[in-house]
Amino acid sequence: MESTPRHKIPATLIPGDGIGPEVVAATVQVLDALGSPFIWDVQQAGIAGVTHCGDPLPDVTLESVRKNKLALKGPLTTPIGEGFRSSNVRLREEFQLFGNVRPVRTIIPGRYDEIDLVLVRENLGGFYVAHEYYIPVGDDPKAVAVATGVNTRDGCARIARFAFEYALKHGRKKITVVHKANILKVLTGLFLEAARDVARDYGGRVEMSDMIVDACAMQLVLNPWQFDMLLCTNLFGDILSDQLAGLVGGLGMAPGANYGNDTAIFEAVHGSAPDIAGKDVANPISLLLASGLMLEHVGKGDLALRLRTAITETLNTDHIRTRDLKGTASTREFAAAVVRRIEST
Repeated sequence: MESTPRHKIPATLIPGDGIGPEVVAATVQVLDALGSPFIWDVQQAGIAGVTHCGDPLPDVTLESVRKNKLALKGPLTTPIGEGFRSSNVRLREEFQLFGNVRPVRTIIPGRYDEIDLVLVRENLGGFYVAHEYYIPVGDDPKAVAVATGVNTRDGCARIARFAFEYALKHGRKKITVVHKANILKVLTGLFLEAARDVARDYGGRVEMSDMIVDACAMQLVLNPWQFDMLLCTNLFGDILSDQLAGLVGGLGMAPGANYGNDTAIFEAVHGSAPDIAGKDVANPISLLLASGLMLEHVGKGDLALRLRTAITETLNTDHIRTRDLKGTASTREFAAAVVRRIEST
């Protein structure tokens, strides 16, 4: 039996689909330059999982994550029209990854400078439980479509406490709870009520306010600097996290992390972009930043800081950027430039 090298942390690596293998390779190269603390168990999911194992989320992949309790993954594609559920949703459910964290920071100065926000999203409930059905009327079997959202008090309190603890750990001062309790009085009213209950335990340490989701969407455009952290239900968090990414340059500039009680999965939040797959033009920054969150998770905050600094200097001092950032660098050239920055410090 092979033994794990000393001081190495076993982790599952899922290259994913489309541009996934390219941005994953770039990320592993950069992590190696940092002296990566991880030893990778490479597994497949998404279309690659179907190709290799006949399942977008093969048992061997699940077993690897279950064993390591730590994973880094590229974007996954769900096969269309073949009865498969989203692999991302299945991973969250399988490992009860109830907390989704999407931090965004301005790296390249632009329309919105000095953005530094964190969105925490409840990952398992709301309308994403996908309790949907049709009611037939006459000869139309799909005359009425019904969707049921589910929030539990325990689940709402759990994500609220997670958010407040995150705030304390990372020096955040204010959490804005995003809801639609004026209309969805029960479903999101419970979310708001549970958050207020939890907030009492953090009085004087972390401030809490709340805002209706449509007003929040507008304020994020008008004055995003008024926010520090957002705490959202599943659906609202899904939508607003992409809006936040837009403030700092798009999904290629925003990482994602999913946390459970004992398992964490870090990811690029963009899609698999099959139209540019294999062309060596993809921006690897989302996954690079996600690997930084992973480093922090395992207590390697010093390496995470070196990584973020190298990315910033590559973009703004060396002016090496991929084409989505109005540059000309390939994926490999950008990764090599970040490596040079790391090795020069």
